[in-house]
Amino acid sequence: MNWFEAPAPLFPEIIALHGKWLGDKPAVVDGERVLSWREFDARSNRVAHGLQQLGLRRGERVLVLMHNSAEMLEAIWGILKAGGVAVPLNLSIPDDAVVAMATDSEAVAAVASGDQCARLEALRPRLGTVRTGAFVAHEATLPGWHEFGAWRDAQPARAPQPALGDDDECNIIYSSGTTGLPKGIVHTHRRRLDWAYDLAIALRYHGGARTLCSLGLYSNISWVGFLCTMLAGGTVVVMRAFEPRALLETVQRERITHGAMVPVQFQRLLELPDFDRYDLGSLRSLMCCGSPLGPALKAEVIRRLGCELIELYGLTEGVITTLAPEDVERKLASVGKPLPGTDLRILGPDDREVAAGESGEIVGRGRIVMAGYHARPDANAEATWTDEHGRRWLRTGDVGRLDEEGFLYIVDRKKDLILSGGQNIYPADIEIAALRHPDVAEVAVIGVASERWGETPLAVIVPRSGAAPDAAELTAWINERVGRQQRVTAVVLRDSLPRNPNGKILKRELRAEYAAGWASQRSTS
Repeated sequence: MNWFEAPAPLFPEIIALHGKWLGDKPAVVDGERVLSWREFDARSNRVAHGLQQLGLRRGERVLVLMHNSAEMLEAIWGILKAGGVAVPLNLSIPDDAVVAMATDSEAVAAVASGDQCARLEALRPRLGTVRTGAFVAHEATLPGWHEFGAWRDAQPARAPQPALGDDDECNIIYSSGTTGLPKGIVHTHRRRLDWAYDLAIALRYHGGARTLCSLGLYSNISWVGFLCTMLAGGTVVVMRAFEPRALLETVQRERITHGAMVPVQFQRLLELPDFDRYDLGSLRSLMCCGSPLGPALKAEVIRRLGCELIELYGLTEGVITTLAPEDVERKLASVGKPLPGTDLRILGPDDREVAAGESGEIVGRGRIVMAGYHARPDANAEATWTDEHGRRWLRTGDVGRLDEEGFLYIVDRKKDLILSGGQNIYPADIEIAALRHPDVAEVAVIGVASERWGETPLAVIVPRSGAAPDAAELTAWINERVGRQQRVTAVVLRDSLPRNPNGKILKRELRAEYAAGWASQRSTS
């Protein structure tokens, strides 16, 4: 027995300790506002007490539909400190998806900002699990809602006592911002903290980090940035919305050291004609993830930004590799090696491990893998591969290969997932919307190359017999019924879709057919 044995702290206690020991050091910067660690700890404590006053009990879920702000971070941490489970939602998803995720998570409270408040108010009759008096509004005033600032400030600043354990749920992040059946990815407090520890080491975070969050704080990419930074006691700089020139100005003004972006953001930065006039000398380490970063663009980013670039391949579910800066030059097309303490294998069609150089499905295991999909035993079983020792591995659905040195290369996606601007798009959800049109008989949505987004959805449609729809009008009709990030770049009309003998549509043939013709298409969606 260790004489001074003490339980390992979880994130809420770490934030409280930062409030005690880091005091006046900046924790969050939001425009002109700067919150010290002491202030941020107290504000998130107040949010926690406010949620408990609204009836939130340990393990209950809270929806978060907020635009980037210091208050969104206060809300997330307040939920966790209260013993609740944060459920941040992508603001671009359709109303039906909001309702589906609220219902699936059994959310009992909601915190929203700006236009999202009015949106939730309109959906209130369909949000059956959210308690009547448990709606909190930031930057909006609505009858029956608590105004965030006044509600927060009326609460005590002392730390709440939810008595959290390692296996208590921390957050549910949905893998599908869609109209289909949602899959909620559950992370426990201990797994989320371990995830942040391991990523902070791989991405080279430290107490002096000043990290820019330019993507929505609902995104797991942003959680990488702010969790690693706050674990280390650094400073999170919140950007309300991404705009290339504003980002460079923020880097220069705030002396940003770290950040996480997707390839399209890097591309748009480098396209600025006056890019080189900005002082980016403070940058130390930037992460790129969300979709593959082409070797040519990767090399240009490293050359022109003048800092370490670390490419990350990973799933919100928890399988992660990183390409360290010292390996970039000789392994430019790779996505690196797994985080220390985690393992990968490549499986062939027979679910047996293949040799180096051979392609197959990527599976992984380690302490950072999710606890499972919320209320989806079917999805958990489908995502599980069991090895010869009875150990369970997570199937990624992605196809890759390992070279002789163990570096991973992404070959293709086993599933039909489209990665557009770092966001996951599931074709089935767009197909469901398209099939509601009276003139549509069959549809297959595939990803095609986009100079701006990396990939963008293309709808290949077979009209009903006797119908002659206009492709442009059909494109507009579909895009009115899907989320902003799900909009198709165009509709292609044809007489039939390729199928195998069992009647399954062969999307790989469609991708091969349309890849060349759409390679230079610039998405305007």
